[in-house]
Amino acid sequence: MFRLENVSKKFGELTVLQPTTLAFEPGKSTVLIGPSGCGKSTLLRLLVGLLQPDSGTIHFDGTELKASNLLQMRHRMGYVIQDGGLFPHLTAAENVGLMARYLKWSADKIRTRVEELADLTRLPKAALDRYPAQISGGQRQRVGIMRALMLDPPVMLLDEPMGALDPLVRYDLQEDLLKIFRTLNKTAITVTHDMGEAGFFGDHIIMLGEGRIVQQGKLDEMISNPANDFVARFVRAQRLPTLTQQGGLS
Repeated sequence: MFRLENVSKKFGELTVLQPTTLAFEPGKSTVLIGPSGCGKSTLLRLLVGLLQPDSGTIHFDGTELKASNLLQMRHRMGYVIQDGGLFPHLTAAENVGLMARYLKWSADKIRTRVEELADLTRLPKAALDRYPAQISGGQRQRVGIMRALMLDPPVMLLDEPMGALDPLVRYDLQEDLLKIFRTLNKTAITVTHDMGEAGFFGDHIIMLGEGRIVQQGKLDEMISNPANDFVARFVRAQRLPTLTQQGGLS
């Protein structure tokens, strides 16, 4: 679904992503993991076109991402950030339907799709007419997921979507989100710093450190056979015996 060829990114003198070549398989759930500042969120923002690479090329579904086609390509990507990233002056329903209104969908088509997504994400219908400040954090995140799914994109990109949620709300949303990925056969790329969450979502896990890929594969491979001391320390810091009970490992 995505292919990167020698993609790099700097902010001033700081290189946040070293030249990276990488492919993301269609229909699979890939997780980018690593400590703060490792380059995982930068990589995700490059994929969605919020940042431009300093070198290299990015292809989406066989087409190179360029300034001339970026807006059209973004219509085929769902992007979710922490706490939903909702506009506070719009109701939940208005937030979800924002891009559809821009594309001049009919009011009936928008309403039908919003209600369909509310059922899919288990958002109470009463919440649709409320503003973001009037609903819970978990509900805001569900609205953010609905907005990302509104145009039925083939790929979902999620930047620490559950980082601000309490454990019980996070658990329920993890279960629902994984079901959505599998039911709708979406390509999903998720950023997290939580290895338990990575194991739960990831068909394939990519660990980054200091702007480069340090290991990729299955979570149990990283636990049992870390590629280097950095991976081993990261695993130990996560206290995996407790976290793996979330369901990412058998």
